[in-house]
Amino acid sequence: MFKSTQAKPSSRDGQPVDTLIGPQVTIRGDLEFSGGLYVEGRIVGRVTAAQGQKGVLMLAENGSIEGEVHAPVVMIDGRLDGDVHAGERCELASKARVTGNVHYRVVEMHAGAQLTGRLVHADANAADVLDGPGLLAVNAA
Repeated sequence: MFKSTQAKPSSRDGQPVDTLIGPQVTIRGDLEFSGGLYVEGRIVGRVTAAQGQKGVLMLAENGSIEGEVHAPVVMIDGRLDGDVHAGERCELASKARVTGNVHYRVVEMHAGAQLTGRLVHADANAADVLDGPGLLAVNAA
């Protein structure tokens, strides 16, 4: 019935996209999702994948999130201000700008990505994280 002039991305890097938050959209409040969430707009609030469901968060180059993120797979190419908790994998693409700690099992960081915070492996002792050295500023170049 309604035909869009722009098709939503059906996949990104082999990940299916079930939900698209477009570049003109701002969401204020917490968001829970399952499947593939592709963010080109702005979210101010916590973003969480539903428990027991597959969840892939893809933050586009011009997208931004201001809040904590919890998902099995997190792929960032935009701006994220908050901690990231990636249960399986976190990918920081070349335009990623993250201010916060990244908790991960597997991390991939492309040249140009910027992280102001700590990289914390899932098996790290919580006391080591709290008592460890100051913030880590990483610029993958």
